[in-house]
Amino acid sequence: MTEDIDSCALSPFSCILSSLFRLLLQEGTLFMAKILKFKEVAGVPPDNVITLKPWEFRTADWESRQFIQMLKSQSAKLEKHRKEAYEKGCRVSQMPPHFVLKGSMAYTVQGVYSYRTNEAKMREVYYLAGLIDCMINRVAPLLRTHVIKDIYKKVMTLKTLLNMTWYSTFDQVLFPLDSQFFNEYEYRNRISEASSAHELYRLIREGTDEMFDILALEYTFYTPARGA
Repeated sequence: MTEDIDSCALSPFSCILSSLFRLLLQEGTLFMAKILKFKEVAGVPPDNVITLKPWEFRTADWESRQFIQMLKSQSAKLEKHRKEAYEKGCRVSQMPPHFVLKGSMAYTVQGVYSYRTNEAKMREVYYLAGLIDCMINRVAPLLRTHVIKDIYKKVMTLKTLLNMTWYSTFDQVLFPLDSQFFNEYEYRNRISEASSAHELYRLIREGTDEMFDILALEYTFYTPARGA
């Protein structure tokens, strides 16, 4: 009868050696696969996508202390330049037009980013920013009544629920939008003409939801990073 070597019929020691040999072959194959994969991506920039939806967030691989907001059309140009730079062994050397989110906007975007995979919470953060914007940057007869106290209470409640804090002096808390996408003048007028707290909250909700959708559709955000 012919003996089957794979059945380890020769001896327990032979069985152990056979198992070790197979393991070494597997490890060697995996090691070579990693080398080949490394060669395939040489000269290609690392994937910098953090999320594509609800908002598109990408990691910056250049020196940046603040979040950067730019049109997706400009981001596409930047990513093309980034790829070409890596192919030459360089890094990004020029930036297309963009907005730097600093001051109060820095805290707003940090809050939005912290909920980047939860659209409902992201919208709540932006609605909260809209309420704060109404208190500090809008002019409306309604804001000279008891309604301002109600807005303040709502702001404090949402800040607690969302774990949001703005450490700097309040200035611009909502993000800039190009005029072809959003009519800031029209939004300001609607707020100023609100005749009740209920209408005011509805207008702010509708306005910030519209802004949110525009930011999702038209803009890319790059996170702060140290230059590599």
